Amino acid sequence: MPAITTVHESLPYIDTEPTAAERAAATALIDAERASSGPDDAFHALLPPLPSTSSLTPLLEAELARVQASPSSKLSALDLSRYEAPELPSGLTSLPASDARAALSAALARAYASQGYIAGRRTHLALLDSYGKNAWLVGNWQLEGCVRAVERELASARRAIDVVALQRQRAQDEAGPELKGLDETWRRGVSRVLETEAAAEGLRREILEVRRQRAEGGHAQS
Repeated sequence: MPAITTVHESLPYIDTEPTAAERAAATALIDAERASSGPDDAFHALLPPLPSTSSLTPLLEAELARVQASPSSKLSALDLSRYEAPELPSGLTSLPASDARAALSAALARAYASQGYIAGRRTHLALLDSYGKNAWLVGNWQLEGCVRAVERELASARRAIDVVALQRQRAQDEAGPELKGLDETWRRGVSRVLETEAAAEGLRREILEVRRQRAEGGHAQS
């Protein structure tokens, strides 16, 4: 569950503000519920979700195991020899002419590839030195425009929320007297029902008592 960072005014405006004793009782109930769930409750609203180990791929698990077993070991997944200057193959004089020619051709091909890569990198660095600053500034300007647009949308959404909250408050204030009247009528009705049930229970007991007395009087006369 996401962490609770905002509080929305969603409670009825016509309800009376709880007293200090009521707030203390509610806080005690919440603390008791939290204590019963324990500190490792994954459903607690203020705690981030627990990490799932199933999200790791087998390669990541293997790499974590390797680093844990040997923290000082280096990652050998990248071949850095391709960025080094090529060297002539050794032992050319002892090879046949065809083999020496093939070895030299392979070394020359590697040298051409390295030279092409380095030339491309130099070109990219030159372009970055010439136009990188302006491109970075333009990118920042575009990001600032996006941020301003998002801030305008956020301000508009907050104004809409305030308008809705004011409308809710106005509607509830207008309906407050009627709701309070209905609440009082309901309470009086429930009270009358309870009083009627209590009176009926008392009358039933009186009837039973009269019947018992009559039964005892009949037995005494016989």
